[in-house]
Amino acid sequence: MSALLKAQFEHDEQLPPPVSEIAQEVAREEWLHNAVEQLMLGCDVKFHRRMRKAQGVTVAELEAAVDEYANGRLADGEVVTPSLGRLLIENSGGRVDKAATVELLGPSDHPRGKLGEIAERLLRPLVKDALIAQAEDGES
Repeated sequence: MSALLKAQFEHDEQLPPPVSEIAQEVAREEWLHNAVEQLMLGCDVKFHRRMRKAQGVTVAELEAAVDEYANGRLADGEVVTPSLGRLLIENSGGRVDKAATVELLGPSDHPRGKLGEIAERLLRPLVKDALIAQAEDGES
């Protein structure tokens, strides 16, 4: 029996140390934070895992999601001021009306507002594959 225990011990010693769940969560949140920032600055978020097609979220996809969200709020009567009209008029004159944007998008507890929340919703399903892709890039 001791030979079996010794063999098991030797086998266990060859395995890599377990990865801390806390470290993994920190890595997930860090990647997600950086990807949201990148997307909101107008840059596509893309990565490529080995033997798979490229993945990511484009600025155009974020724009479409924001458009769909804002249109839904308008259709549901959640916007009580002429925010869209005001936003378009202000924008055509080169001004920014943050109040109209907030009214159109609604409240959010996200540090980057509703736009950050929507970007994060698009990116969150990709976190696991993105971290695997980073690890694969580190191996080469």
